[in-house]
Amino acid sequence: MVDRVASHYGENLELTGAIAEKLRSAGKNLDALTTADLGVVDEFHIRGRKATLELGAAMNLTSRSHVLDIGSGLGGPARTLAETYGCRVTGIDLTKAFCDAAMAMSGWVGLENRVTFEQGDATKLPFDDGAFDAAMTIHVAMNIAAKDKVYAEARRVLKPGGIFAVYDVLQGEGGEVLYPVPWARDASISHLATPDEMKSLLTDAGFKLLDVQDSSDESQRFFEEMTAQMAKTGVPPVIWQLFLGEDFPAMARNQVRNVTERRIRTVTYICAA
Repeated sequence: MVDRVASHYGENLELTGAIAEKLRSAGKNLDALTTADLGVVDEFHIRGRKATLELGAAMNLTSRSHVLDIGSGLGGPARTLAETYGCRVTGIDLTKAFCDAAMAMSGWVGLENRVTFEQGDATKLPFDDGAFDAAMTIHVAMNIAAKDKVYAEARRVLKPGGIFAVYDVLQGEGGEVLYPVPWARDASISHLATPDEMKSLLTDAGFKLLDVQDSSDESQRFFEEMTAQMAKTGVPPVIWQLFLGEDFPAMARNQVRNVTERRIRTVTYICAA
């Protein structure tokens, strides 16, 4: 199952070179990049950088904070927090190609001393108890059946009182998910929890729920705008298609239906350890 999830996200791609080439073809100078230049590439989740900043605002971060990003992808959210708050961020991701690209991209924008990335399993975090001041996970648990282990591990590595911010795609009340979608081409690697199940999973792991925000309406607009742009130009977002292949346009169209019909919901949980 781990191998199937990694392969879904382009484990075998040489992502660093591919991303660099896409940026150059867009007229970007790799010696003078900013995090804003990378925003269309590395905030690989619904609602992008805006959603990341919402999580950051909820985590009470300072320049002394050490944050864990579980399922860090290309490192966009980690770099956003490091730049915004001056904090340190450690990312862990199942896909080695993502970790390698995340380190390279951090060097492009001068943040390599504030962020680090390593390959690893969210259900078996390679960190000491109480190692982090805060933690977050963005669009990760959809591919993980053993969510209880993920949240128990997040609780273990947080200091007492530390904030855990979870932003994920959940099973809605509108029926079964239509595939393919960005996190799965079929149901075999898709493991969505319902909103009620999420509350139980988090509290059972020892977290206190501080806030719950449903952003499904905004996510619907996000995908409607994406598919409208693709229909206008005939070109999907380059980086999304680089990871997910030629069926990404079908994934995007399905996401419009999934969220419009509330087959899925996007929900944020802010928790205290």
